[in-house]
Amino acid sequence: MILLQAGGQNPTQLMFILGAMILVFWLFMIRPQAKKAKQAKEFQQNLQKGTKVVTIAGIHGTINKVNDDNTTIMLETSPGSYIKIEKSAISQEWSLALNKPVEPAK
Repeated sequence: MILLQAGGQNPTQLMFILGAMILVFWLFMIRPQAKKAKQAKEFQQNLQKGTKVVTIAGIHGTINKVNDDNTTIMLETSPGSYIKIEKSAISQEWSLALNKPVEPAK
């Protein structure tokens, strides 16, 4: 309603509205995205041998080895079958869902 008024606007009001819009944008867009990226990075850094994971391409497997460069892993997709992939290719959401304990049916 303030923006719809004709004539000379109070510059203080316009600055306040602009600041409020930037704050709302930061609270609802930038902050959650940065938080999610931080959680994904922590998840990828904490991957260990024996963890069951799913890649972003949908490949299921178990981590056999975290390589010395600490950016790649050896993933065992079936007994005796290994592929080398980047840690960044592991899907946090799908891997956590895969490792979630199953609740008994009532």
